[in-house]
Amino acid sequence: MKLSKTIPAAVIAGLLLFALIPSAASACFIPRLLPPIAGQALLTAADETGAAAVGVKFELKRADGTPVGVYETDAEGRILVSPLTTGSYFWSSADSPEADAYPFRITGRQSAQTAVVCAKPEPVPEPAEIDCLVLVNKQNPLPDGWEDALTIVRTVNSLGDDVETEAAAYEAYLKLKSALAEEGVSVDLDSAYRSVAAQQDIVVSFTEKYGADYVKQYVAVPGYSEHHTGLALDLYLNIDGEDVYLNEDMEQYPEIWAKIHAGLSSFGFILRYPEGKEDITGYSYEPWHIRYVGAEAAEEIASLGVTLEEYLGKVPETAVKIDYGTSGLFTKQEMDEAILLVKKCVASWDGCELHTVTYAGDEAVTEENISWLNSLDGGAEYVECIEFLTDFHSPVEAYGAWEADTEYTNYQWWLGRTEGGSWVLVTWGY
Repeated sequence: MKLSKTIPAAVIAGLLLFALIPSAASACFIPRLLPPIAGQALLTAADETGAAAVGVKFELKRADGTPVGVYETDAEGRILVSPLTTGSYFWSSADSPEADAYPFRITGRQSAQTAVVCAKPEPVPEPAEIDCLVLVNKQNPLPDGWEDALTIVRTVNSLGDDVETEAAAYEAYLKLKSALAEEGVSVDLDSAYRSVAAQQDIVVSFTEKYGADYVKQYVAVPGYSEHHTGLALDLYLNIDGEDVYLNEDMEQYPEIWAKIHAGLSSFGFILRYPEGKEDITGYSYEPWHIRYVGAEAAEEIASLGVTLEEYLGKVPETAVKIDYGTSGLFTKQEMDEAILLVKKCVASWDGCELHTVTYAGDEAVTEENISWLNSLDGGAEYVECIEFLTDFHSPVEAYGAWEADTEYTNYQWWLGRTEGGSWVLVTWGY
């Protein structure tokens, strides 16, 4: 889900300082966490007398042994490496491979600490691999320990906003962005990773600003937002050199989004909230919200035309049952176009579970009802109307007009259509 541009990005990385004093027996070092400067590692080295060790080579590697580089201390005995993604690393002497290695981590959950170690430290375990097919939605929370296992890349978009993304998803995004540029489509990242703590801050801020009812309807519960995974990306467009990032503006370019969606699976992405699947995903169609699942899964999901929930066999038990009845006026396709608007509306009511949609019958299509809809919609010129009846369950915690934890039956929905036009949802709830 997209959020207002006024929400500050979370700072997740820190700067680590290592003072190394080599000796014949072992090495002593003091790790200290300094004020957060994203993705930098600073090493200082001194000789036995405490003087700066100049021209000493150290090798930096990731915890799995992947080399980052070999660096030489400067005139102040320092080495500064930037940028680094979050994760586990270690320094070692480039000239003496058998010497002790000094591990450290750049992580979003560091706390200030000081420690002196005069022996070979215990190795820092590499965080467990994350599952790119993890399902986080209104029913499934973020798995425990997920944020600690993330490797985050921090960037700044064309709007000047900080954006943090899971490393594999970001690498795939860069390839997608490049391929789209070759087709004349320019995109950038609006948002990706959002911590559980940051989501809680948003809930508090939006409650104060817009009220509790608004928050329950439009803001994800902390721990249940797909953005916590770092794998969900919200894109925005650049049209003729101008950034287009407001939802209502981006919706004016369906042909561009269609071009973007057509190539997503080739880079391991899927459209996360497709149109017509609101009852399964729990969210309305969002053309800008894509999700990294890996190349193989993305290709399969695209070829099957399913959602992530369907692909994983975790469709909510409340998936909507539709009764089209018998009509001599409307085709199934025409009804589906109208039902889609009903699903979208219910999907926006956070916590409501839509169970059934039933066509009310041709007898509801009368001149009297058409005139009534025209009067409700400010003198619109509808020439057709259609009515549906729904059964749904209200949220456990009531808001707005709902009674808490209540089953509503035969809830009416009225839609109108002008000559040659599309269905418009006019009124509901009678």
